[in-house]
Amino acid sequence: MPAPVRTRFLYLMRRPPHGSIFAQEGLETVLIGAAFEQSVSLLFLDDGVFVLKRGQAPEGVGLKDFARGFRALPDYDVEHLHVEDRSLAERGLTPADLIVDVETVSPEEAGAIIDAHDVVLSF
Repeated sequence: MPAPVRTRFLYLMRRPPHGSIFAQEGLETVLIGAAFEQSVSLLFLDDGVFVLKRGQAPEGVGLKDFARGFRALPDYDVEHLHVEDRSLAERGLTPADLIVDVETVSPEEAGAIIDAHDVVLSF
């Protein structure tokens, strides 16, 4: 019997971590997809790069620190974390400022990553 075909899901993280539920809901959706053994990748763009910024302390203003959930992604076999280099640079960040190891990609490479997936969800 042939192996089942896995759908390739790409989750775009485009919004900042606080001020809306998008980033937190995005993380939960990623974890659900990974739990169902789908092929899961993430691409951080625009203000979504702030989701991974080191040194946040949202508890100080009464918010949950869900960013640590991104550190657990390799435990869920989510190993493809991409960050658009232009989004980082425009926000004064480098990969060293992030809480997880990522692959930086150019805007053109980000487009190719998007095209290579079956399902793209934006948060």
